[in-house]
Amino acid sequence: MTSDATTPLATPTDLAWQVAEGLTPYQDAVAAMEARVAAIREGTAGELVWLVEHPPTYTAGTSARPEDLLERRFPAVAAGRGGQWTYHGPGQRTAYVMLDLTRPHGTVRARDVRAYVHGLEEWLIRALDRFNIRGERREGRVGIWVADRARGTEDKIGAIGVRVTRWVSWHGVALNVDPDLSHFGGIVPCGVAEHGVTSLHRLGVLATMEEADAALMAAWAEVFG
Repeated sequence: MTSDATTPLATPTDLAWQVAEGLTPYQDAVAAMEARVAAIREGTAGELVWLVEHPPTYTAGTSARPEDLLERRFPAVAAGRGGQWTYHGPGQRTAYVMLDLTRPHGTVRARDVRAYVHGLEEWLIRALDRFNIRGERREGRVGIWVADRARGTEDKIGAIGVRVTRWVSWHGVALNVDPDLSHFGGIVPCGVAEHGVTSLHRLGVLATMEEADAALMAAWAEVFG
């Protein structure tokens, strides 16, 4: 991804955290992000991490293949982010991250989208570590994976899909806390058919959404400062 911005954006830059109540319709979330990104660029709002849950929805990234929508169980919408098909629904914490990437954030260099995505991966890995779950990257596969080495299998627990508009980031990550994993069966998640999906609860960690949020907030400072 690239940007045509050449100078740092206007202040303010203070990072805020917001937790949405209830279920936020996906298209409402996109509209809210668009407005916030514009305000960050104009200097009328600060950076934001917005934590939401969605009603069951399939979303298509810019690389999504029509044939990977296997069954239209739920609304299927174009997301405008990078990546392929993913599922959002109750029990999954979606974190929308809106940052001014013309500035460095902790370990993430300014104007470096690869470093930013790596930072999002590291953020999820460190949050999972707080539940004694080892999240891992995989070459050529976006997202965070949990391996069962005894069985020789691995499943995806965290998805990543970002968009950067004139060096302001939006969209973000999704962590499976306790979604209905059968809902993923209507798509080929992120174009990867040979591996499954998992969640904190499936792995025996009966964390609440509030506990997952606390882990994300604590891990944030270790990566993004």
